[in-house]
Amino acid sequence: MKQETLNLDGRFGAEFAGKYFFKEPTWATRNRIIQKYTKYNNISGEVISSDFIAIQAETIMACLYKQPEGNPVTLVKLLSEDPEKGLPFGLGELLAKYANQVCALTQAETRFLSSASDDKSLTLPLPNSGFPKNSDGPQTKSLDNPPESSTNTS
Repeated sequence: MKQETLNLDGRFGAEFAGKYFFKEPTWATRNRIIQKYTKYNNISGEVISSDFIAIQAETIMACLYKQPEGNPVTLVKLLSEDPEKGLPFGLGELLAKYANQVCALTQAETRFLSSASDDKSLTLPLPNSGFPKNSDGPQTKSLDNPPESSTNTS
């Protein structure tokens, strides 16, 4: 799992100074966060809306596994729109940068995933390119094979 350490000076206030440790969250945690703040159409499955700010804030909290005494960063502070109760803009952006670093794919991982999909097609061709034959019910006749004439003898 990827990890990052942020040594923060007092530029955002003495309360926030100290060491912050970020660790990559599990796949399940990341997906649960996305599902929690995303609304889907019940029929088509298309995304109706997503609260990207809440997703980012929850992701920061999921990645932030150790912070200075007093735990100065909370979900409430990350989501607050009140300047007195929220985090300074620059601090929020900095925390998001570190959270994104531990969640992002490395260049080597991206290259591996790209090469794996480039090597062969993920869709397999059908054995014959025609339509499958219907095995249930009466068979339809084509122009090359007209229907047989029937004689009714009563």
